[in-house]
Amino acid sequence: MIRAILCGRHLPDLRRILAGFPIREVTERPDLVISYGGDGALLGAERTYPGVPKLPLRDQRSNPACPAHGEAWVLDGLVAGRLKEARLLKLEAEIAGRRAAPLTAVNDIVVHNRVIPSAVRYRVWLDDELYANQAVGDGLVAATPFGSSGYYRSITHSIFRTGIGLAFNNSTEPTHHLVIPDTVAVRVQILRGPAVLLADNAPVRLQLAAGAEVRIRRSPHAATVFGLDIFRCPICARQRQDNPDPV
Repeated sequence: MIRAILCGRHLPDLRRILAGFPIREVTERPDLVISYGGDGALLGAERTYPGVPKLPLRDQRSNPACPAHGEAWVLDGLVAGRLKEARLLKLEAEIAGRRAAPLTAVNDIVVHNRVIPSAVRYRVWLDDELYANQAVGDGLVAATPFGSSGYYRSITHSIFRTGIGLAFNNSTEPTHHLVIPDTVAVRVQILRGPAVLLADNAPVRLQLAAGAEVRIRRSPHAATVFGLDIFRCPICARQRQDNPDPV
């Protein structure tokens, strides 16, 4: 029997499906967290239950999968041990001089201007080497390979498979993105704010004034996800694009 915590939306739908499988819903000491929804549900599940393996499922009301990858098919593969396990790189960010646990992200860490009409000015180092003495724009996105298909892609019109991607959002920089090894640490200094620091879809918004420094690096922890290849099936993705608002 698999002990699972459920999170996401439309959970009554999921509970009806789980009734036919050796999976028991629990509230503590889970073997697995099942996120029911889209990418946002998976990000929230990892943020709330870091270190616990995840099984992401697309809910049929708003994120329909292709006919070959329905919820029951995925759950049967989980129970039978057929699902592939992926370990996703995570990022962490902290503000220099602030005593607090670092923000962690599966998708991306974002430094963004707080006042929409006013650009943020910032400086960027890669390890100890100055990369941009002064960038001007809406901010900087540091993305993982998993997150490169999100905000990073909307800025750069590209994705990547390894490393950490840096996207200069609406920037005056001649190069609006680059991909660096995941061993490189990124340091961002705010020259003119105000700005905010964000991680994934978390509601936390950390304020950054002029002079603040943010350090971004690979987290020593990874996110373990089962069935990620199915969750991101290209046929399913095309179907969601063709039917963006299913009833």
